[in-house]
Amino acid sequence: MQQRTYEVMFIVRPDLQEEDMGKLISNLGTQATNAGATVKNIERMGKRRLAYVVRKFNDGFYILLTVDADGKSIHEIERRLRVSEPVIKFISVRIDEEQKRLDKVRQLRSTRVKRSTAEPAPAPEATPAPAATA
Repeated sequence: MQQRTYEVMFIVRPDLQEEDMGKLISNLGTQATNAGATVKNIERMGKRRLAYVVRKFNDGFYILLTVDADGKSIHEIERRLRVSEPVIKFISVRIDEEQKRLDKVRQLRSTRVKRSTAEPAPAPEATPAPAATA
């Protein structure tokens, strides 16, 4: 199967203890690896207010996993998130196409000459105005 890059964001209950959250994140990372995925990055984004009430919670801890995986692995990660009680919401997004597009744009921009760094055009020489005859 083809490995693609995904971002898996999930929100954990705000009343979960720090050590339990650490166990949950490491457990999820281990399960992802067992499912055939490669965890590139785990980012704890902290406690934030939710846009609307989810399972009677107004805020939650946001965690972002960046994963190289195939479809089956992502399906397994989502299944684990769904049955995990502390997780109140999650979403998986494939980002490899977007990353390719951004890299292409960066490459195009780097080949173009930037006007601010290019040498300024020489100023036109000042020619004296003809004297007014009276």
